[in-house]
This record gives sequence, structure tokens and C-alpha cells, in this order.
Amino acid sequence: MSFLDRRIHLVTGKGGVGRTTVAVALAHAAARAGRRVLLAEIGDPEGGYSAIGRKFGREYLTPEPEPLAEGIMGCHLWAIRGHELFVRSVIPAGPLIKAALASKPLRKFLVAAPSLYEMGVLYHILCLLKQKDERGRPRHEVVIVDMPATGHTLALTSLPAIILNLLPVGPMARAMREGQSYLNDPANGAAWVVTLPEQLPVSEALELLDGLRSTEMPAGGVILNRMPENPFTDEERDALEPLLDETPMHGEIAFQRIGSAEVSSARLKQETSVPVWELPEILGPKDEEPAFSLADFLAPLIASTS
Repeated sequence: MSFLDRRIHLVTGKGGVGRTTVAVALAHAAARAGRRVLLAEIGDPEGGYSAIGRKFGREYLTPEPEPLAEGIMGCHLWAIRGHELFVRSVIPAGPLIKAALASKPLRKFLVAAPSLYEMGVLYHILCLLKQKDERGRPRHEVVIVDMPATGHTLALTSLPAIILNLLPVGPMARAMREGQSYLNDPANGAAWVVTLPEQLPVSEALELLDGLRSTEMPAGGVILNRMPENPFTDEERDALEPLLDETPMHGEIAFQRIGSAEVSSARLKQETSVPVWELPEILGPKDEEPAFSLADFLAPLIASTS
């Protein structure tokens, strides 16, 4: 399968690894390849700014998709919107449902109760995946979700199996089976683990891959972000290492970081069977969004098959 053949992509990883930047770069790369892309992040009606929105000069996003760039729509995934859509699909009483879900105590319960939050998010995703355009085609050919944290990702990917064990029949069971048809089918969905070329982030990425495997979520690959450039030949590095051991020099930390990053990259490739894609460290002007440049480096991933 190629990236573009799959409908939904979860971009996940620990905080601080550049997950949002990578998600935006993937969206640009997919749009440049001619796909209608929906770029989403999990939010809250009472939450703060949108991390994705700021990449496009906006402070906030809404739960309804809106244009962000050519070929890219963007939205927030709200659990409460998913709850409303699910109840509407079961009970044809729109105004009453909307009034009930406007209750702050009820909304707090639905967000705080185990699995109910993830159920709302997943159902919101399912509804967006099923949207059609005026010609009857999928409105969003590729859906990319910037996940907020590792725990949220595993809670979402494990949700269908948990709910089906508790409620094997009924409307909720049908929705969860539909969720499984996207999340657990490698032809329809994939998770992309973003990490850094450092010892601890790599260990966390490997643990996350194990967690995804336990929830039967296919992993498309690992994106190793901010890989430092190595301008040295092997001979030059062999000559520099003993000198740095004897005398501290300017640039020593950057030099050592190159070797450490290569060790981390090698470990990652050795200990996982999924593809590992290295992205360079982009050090452009402060007013230049690195996601645009990274999209060029992700074009081969978009075009490749796995």
C-alpha cells in the first residue's frame, strides 16, 4: 500500500518531537500529489489555540472542515461533536439532543468518563471520512490526524475492541466495527510515529510501536525528525575524535550530536521492522514555516509503497 491509498493516518509520538510540524508537512506533500486532504487535531470547544491553525496563520479551528491551503482542509475533532452525531444517528430528535448536550455537567461527564471521550472523537472521525462532495466522491481522500499524545493514540486505537467486548450488538457496536475497518485494516489506516535521533525518544518510539501492535493498529513507519547533517568523512571524524578528547573546542557538542544521532538511528532501524524515514534539521528564518520545506523531503514517503 502507498500512503495515498490509505484513508486515515494518525501522526503520533511524545511531546516536543515535532509531531505537528510533520503532520502539516505530510498534508502538504499529499496535497501536492493531487489528493484532497483533511488535516485534523483533537481539541475542545473550551480549549485554547490550535497548533495546526497557527501553521496556517490562524489561532483557532472549528469542528467543521474549512480551507487552510490549496488542497488542504482543517478542523478540530471534538468528542462532544462526535457524541451529538452518534446520538442523532440513533434518536431522530435533533433539538432535544442539542439542548441536552449543551448541559455543562453532562459534557464534563462525557469527556471525563473512560472511553466515552475517545468514542466521541472516533465517531467524529468516522463522520468526516464518510462525507461526500457534490459528485459523490469522498470529500476528504486522505485524513491526517495530529494526535495529542501517546496515551491518547493507544486509547483511541484500542477503543473498538474494548467497546465490542462490552457491547457486541447495537448501534455502538456497528460504529466500532466501522472504526475497526479503518484503524485496523492496513489498506485503510496507518500510524506514523514521530521521534528524535536521541536515546530516550527512540526508546519511547519503540515502546509506542509495541503498544500500537497490541491494539492491532498498523504502523506505517517511524519518522526520525531533526536528523543533524554530517559534513565529515569517516577519516575526518577519526582524526577529530582524539583531538576533542584532549582539548575542548567550539562545536564539540554539535560534533558529538552527529555521532549520537547516527547510533540512535541505527538502533531504531535494527529493532523495528517498519520503515524509518529521516528528516533533516531545518534551520531557516524564524518567519519561515519548516513544514513547507519538510514536505519536499516527505514526497518519497508519500509516493512509496509498504
